[in-house]
Amino acid sequence: MSYSGKRPLLLSLCLLFLALALAPHNAQAHLRYFLQPADIQGSSTPYGDNEKAGHYVQSHDASIYYEVYGQGRPLVVLHGGLLGSPYELGCLIDRLRSSFQVIVITSRGHGRSGMGKSPISLTQKAQDVLAVMHDLGCQRAAFLGFSDGAYTAYAVAREKPDAVERLVAIGAGSVQEGQFPPTLAIEDLEKLDAAYMEQMRKIMPEAKLLNTFANNYMAFWNRQNLDQNFFAGIHCPVLLVSGDRDDHAPLHTMLKAHKSLPNSRLCIVPNASHRVFLENFPMTWLAVFDFLKTQISELTRDNKSQ
Repeated sequence: MSYSGKRPLLLSLCLLFLALALAPHNAQAHLRYFLQPADIQGSSTPYGDNEKAGHYVQSHDASIYYEVYGQGRPLVVLHGGLLGSPYELGCLIDRLRSSFQVIVITSRGHGRSGMGKSPISLTQKAQDVLAVMHDLGCQRAAFLGFSDGAYTAYAVAREKPDAVERLVAIGAGSVQEGQFPPTLAIEDLEKLDAAYMEQMRKIMPEAKLLNTFANNYMAFWNRQNLDQNFFAGIHCPVLLVSGDRDDHAPLHTMLKAHKSLPNSRLCIVPNASHRVFLENFPMTWLAVFDFLKTQISELTRDNKSQ
């Protein structure tokens, strides 16, 4: 073959290399979740750090960052606390956005959201979520929360019941005072996953206050006592999901919450720990999607008598 005959191929290769060079990097190149295994690839969407989908709203003394994906019934997604991020829930959001308008909120003190100066409280967490909903003109939504995010969803359901249509709570059972340690050294987290901590510092607007926030956050959870009275005030349908080896929300705490909630269902995933949606996504997704698509009238029956 003559050189001139190879020109179309060379031109195609040049265009391909140029396209790859100019294309935006996917999330795996610059985002990870805490302790993400090297052989596991996360979502191709950089949830929690996506300028194309990102917005800010002022909630009292903090700027709250959120992203919106898809169309349909609104669904608020809330990530875990301290070491959690929206990106960690990417496997769920990727699926949910094809059926719902998914509102992904970054909690204050995490990622791109500000920390504020007021003391941490569940009421404050709920008000941050309601500020986002108000900014979007959203009066009512389904909720999916993981760990700290699930407790925030509980708080919204208590503060403003009409705003919560239904609630998926992953890894969030009853809590006793002293259940969580009062402090947590950032240095220890650095040893566990330095790359993740560096990533968070780059995203956070007030990274220099991370140590202070971490101590305040742990002190807050160390004081919490969320018992039967707390859960009895939540009347929307609730799906509780937990791994049978969850050390943050042990099985007995999930059972206590289930018995206290007027309209709840319980899904315990075998051989899974706190991040059950990452360890057994198929079973978690089946339970979550079935609950979200079921008619409300079928979820508000007196399931305690069944």
